[in-house]
Amino acid sequence: MVPAAYVLLRRGDDDRVLMQLRQNTGFLDGHWAIGAAGHVEAGESVLDAACREAAEELGVQVRPDDLVPLCVMHRTRNTRAAVDERVDFFFECRRWDGEPDRREPDRAAELRWVALDALPDPVVPHERHVLERWRDGTLTPVVPYGFG
Repeated sequence: MVPAAYVLLRRGDDDRVLMQLRQNTGFLDGHWAIGAAGHVEAGESVLDAACREAAEELGVQVRPDDLVPLCVMHRTRNTRAAVDERVDFFFECRRWDGEPDRREPDRAAELRWVALDALPDPVVPHERHVLERWRDGTLTPVVPYGFG
């Protein structure tokens, strides 16, 4: 399984989340995605990966204690290939140091604060699944996706 960490920066003043428009990644380019996300590297905890991704992609410093777990998603693309078996850890973060900006402009065409009830289109499907359930209050701690 390939583990990944997702960090939803959420502004306290208006409850918007930061999203990025993917480009040149080779995976769902032209889709909106959660502000910071990426694979957990060998020997790295998922909390350390989340903090690292926020720094690399957005230039903000996040402390592990500021990450609030939202859910774990177990997903598949039903190809039977190991690379298509995933486990994703989603975190909310309301406190960070620095001002978010595009630190990887070759991979993110735009950053935008969006309301959960006005998501842009299209959004990476499994991320939309989490965001909509979070917005609606129906998000469960463990989310299977792509099975059956």
